[in-house]
Amino acid sequence: MPKASEIKKAAAIEHNGKVYFVKDIAKLTPSGRAGASLYRMRLYDVATGNKADESFKADEMINLADVSRHQVSFSYVDGDEYVFMDNEDYTPYNFNKEAIAEELQFITEETQGLQVVTVDGAPVAIELPGNVELLIVETDPSIKGASATSRTKPATLTTGLVVQVPEYIASGEKIKVSTTESKFMGRADSK
Repeated sequence: MPKASEIKKAAAIEHNGKVYFVKDIAKLTPSGRAGASLYRMRLYDVATGNKADESFKADEMINLADVSRHQVSFSYVDGDEYVFMDNEDYTPYNFNKEAIAEELQFITEETQGLQVVTVDGAPVAIELPGNVELLIVETDPSIKGASATSRTKPATLTTGLVVQVPEYIASGEKIKVSTTESKFMGRADSK
């Protein structure tokens, strides 16, 4: 059983007899002398999808729920439902657009390395790879000789995500973007 301080985003935990998916974690450090760190977690009930905010002391023990991960590919959109297909047995996993809005900024039909997290067979979350390759659809014209400077400009990607890129990057280029920090990592490897 891990301590609250060891729990990571995208973990599934058991709390008050329910299974929750950890969507976000904030560390709160009280200013008092005897104050121990608190971990405030945004939780989603796996069964109902309801949000819950809970605080845990750093050394409080938390039960992890039994989860499994499946390699998937983005398949299609059906209204507000996004459907992902299991790469091995072609099981479809449906997610409401609202539930995965944050992750959709990084997902295209070509995105590799996606995983669906399931608890008791029910899909609860999408796990993204560490970085993804996305196409720039709009940015200011590239400036020749700008590679020596560290100035950046905003670039809009195919998914609608806007990231800061160096001035020498142009529209139509494919770039690598960190999914954890939403930052430009470099040009994509051309194949």
